Amino acid sequence: MTAEVEHRPRIALTLGDPAGVGPELAVKLLAKPETTQVAEVYVLADRAEVEAAAAAAGVTVPLADEPVPGFAVLLDDNSAPSEPIVVREVSKAAGERTMHQLRRAVALANEGKVEAILFTPLNKTSLKLGGMNEEDELRWFAKELNYTGTTSELNVLPGLWTARVTSHIPISEVAERIRPENVTAAIRLLHGVLSDSGLESPRVAVCALNPHAGENGNFGREEIDQIAPGIADAVADGINAQGPFPSDTVFLAAKRGDFDGVVTMYHDQGQIAMKLIGFDRGVTIQGGLPIVIATPAHGTAFDIVGQNIANLGATEHAFELAAAIGARLRASKTLV
Repeated sequence: MTAEVEHRPRIALTLGDPAGVGPELAVKLLAKPETTQVAEVYVLADRAEVEAAAAAAGVTVPLADEPVPGFAVLLDDNSAPSEPIVVREVSKAAGERTMHQLRRAVALANEGKVEAILFTPLNKTSLKLGGMNEEDELRWFAKELNYTGTTSELNVLPGLWTARVTSHIPISEVAERIRPENVTAAIRLLHGVLSDSGLESPRVAVCALNPHAGENGNFGREEIDQIAPGIADAVADGINAQGPFPSDTVFLAAKRGDFDGVVTMYHDQGQIAMKLIGFDRGVTIQGGLPIVIATPAHGTAFDIVGQNIANLGATEHAFELAAAIGARLRASKTLV
């Protein structure tokens, strides 16, 4: 048995929000032969859900009840709602269904049965209606995994990753949460995940908060008092981190290959740039957690549900990252 096969990652796959394009994307991914060649995929859904989505997408999904080469493992717990969930609508029922399968995926991770979780797009409003009380999925996953360390939502394109010092909070609260230790933590986390993905000596750029990087304090002192000291502490750890750079130009440098990752100060500072650069390949990783959790960066796309035109690119990229990092995690566990 080769090392590649021996350390093939085990990935739990959920179908995302059943009212959106998640089921379509999941079955299209499962229908590709290479999906089950590079990973053991455990599908958390009822057979009827998968079969209905596959029929609508015009694909065949190879499923088995236990690991078999070329097949995904269907973990059907016969829990599908008796009443169909209305597509293209936010609802408590959709949120509850989504939450149920995410809990099953986390349970597999806590039991050491998978190294990665891949979920197709979720709807945050439905999640709230369905019982998620945390501000976002990252905080929910951290709680369910009993993880209290540093976390950050990472957004990824081929060749370019971003992390955030702050995430899903009001803009009015951003400046007060930018402190040297938070900046350092975000840099360390991004550097670590880039290294785990196989990149040697990652180059990390750090965004400023204010226009023109503060113009030497004329437009704000966060760059001088908070961000620069945080960068200095990361550099002292041996990390190749530079900045703070004006956020309206740093992504031009990153796009041409000067950096492997960018640390931003708030959500849209990085998201706007990343989605303009490559919306169809964008991936979100729940960074810092003890397992890799990935999802396409786009939403549930209610406007195209049922048309069989959802772009698989971001889901494929999310799977590739989950498989690559998951394989390293499985190999490290095997070598202990």
